[in-house]
Amino acid sequence: MPVSSDRTVGANRSPEPQLGGLSALLVSLQLADSAFPSGFYTLSHSLEGYAQARAVTPESLPALLVDLLRYGVGPGDATALALAHRAASAGDLDAVVRIDRRLHAGKLSREMRQAATRTGRQLLDLSAEVFGHSVIEGYLRRVTDRQAPGTQAVAAGVVQAAAGVPVAQAVAADLFAFSTSFAGAALRLRLTDHRKAQVLLRTAAPVIEETVRGALARDLADLGSTAFASDIMSGRHERAEARLFAS
Repeated sequence: MPVSSDRTVGANRSPEPQLGGLSALLVSLQLADSAFPSGFYTLSHSLEGYAQARAVTPESLPALLVDLLRYGVGPGDATALALAHRAASAGDLDAVVRIDRRLHAGKLSREMRQAATRTGRQLLDLSAEVFGHSVIEGYLRRVTDRQAPGTQAVAAGVVQAAAGVPVAQAVAADLFAFSTSFAGAALRLRLTDHRKAQVLLRTAAPVIEETVRGALARDLADLGSTAFASDIMSGRHERAEARLFAS
């Protein structure tokens, strides 16, 4: 697999794979950067709903992030990203469409579906300009023509596959971007401070690794979130009188 080749260390390794690995890393860093305007900064990933219901505290915040990674994003978005990455790498955009539709259908709340498609379409549109790859442009056309919903995770899988990012690295980068977005929302909701937010991200790292392994092992039949409390909080958040975040 590409990941194992990226881990190879030795004097006989040619400079081309090393350069390719660095190039892929730079793509992942760019896409995971909170400054990349995909719209992730507008999302709280149901955290604002938890805060409005007083169902989360600064002390329980790390446990909530772990649960969302293990039972929500991992079996849902991360799995869809891995599947879409493999399908896009094989040039099978019809399979990508099926994965996209499956992920979209499994998002129970309206705002989660809307958030996923808004950020996904923005990611595809911007990445078509940034990376200029025919696979990205081809899938963007399918989304624009309403053949596929264009969820964020599937869009990320397509973009990172087209940019040559290995699948495990692509999943890890997107999970880190999710965690960073979650921590940023916690800051704005005054559930943490800047120093503790960095501790939160560091303590989530082993769970991200675990979640990556789980996502890579699933197939399409296993795709689906079981973070039902998050779905309930998102549903309540839709009807809140005041909202700081779109989800």
